[in-house]
Amino acid sequence: MSLTTVDVPTRSGAHLEELARIAGADLELAPAELIVEWAVETFGERFCITSSMADAVLADIAATVAPGIDVVFLDTGYHFAETIGTRDGVAATLPVNLVTVTPRDSVAEQDRAEGSDLFARDPDRCCFLRKVKPLQDALAPYDAWATGLRREETHNRIITPVVGWDAKKQKVKVSPIARWTREDVERYIARNGVLVNALQADGYPSIGCWPCTQRVTEGQDPRAGRWSGTAKNECGIHS
Repeated sequence: MSLTTVDVPTRSGAHLEELARIAGADLELAPAELIVEWAVETFGERFCITSSMADAVLADIAATVAPGIDVVFLDTGYHFAETIGTRDGVAATLPVNLVTVTPRDSVAEQDRAEGSDLFARDPDRCCFLRKVKPLQDALAPYDAWATGLRREETHNRIITPVVGWDAKKQKVKVSPIARWTREDVERYIARNGVLVNALQADGYPSIGCWPCTQRVTEGQDPRAGRWSGTAKNECGIHS
């Protein structure tokens, strides 16, 4: 299926919300590929996927279903080199349209406006400026977006629907692998030869910006290295 062949009329927020409610129930037990296929058939070019480039699982699924699909990546200016390398690998090896989104201000400009190391003094504001607001702006052309959220990742994500309504963004939010376990992810990677961020093998099972991400030891919560020592456990994109 090619996105260029799909022409979907613009829908109102109320219609999209109802569409998400119905699809969420209908597709709850559907395979990830079928969920992506539904989104592509429903929204056409007004559907994209997002990726943090911890791995290329969602990008691989989407590229198989809809070659040429938009894959949105947030380059915060604070990423590990390995994350940028994974992004470049996805762009080079998968039939997708890689869209790199950057904040309005560079890190240096933010330092001048907000003071140095905002991530240490006010991580919520730093995430808002470098993640939440840029993604909100980047999603403006779309009616629906897909994420790689999985229910087992955190307590906050345990009720993630495979298709739901993102009231803040006024968009349909699709999480095709919401029901997957870590073992499901690993099986898909092994079976399909999917790109994985090299940091995953170096003690970083959950990868964010380098100032706010630390290694974890075996047996720890995979997200224990994110904003370690603070009460923060989400950047704000999914809350």
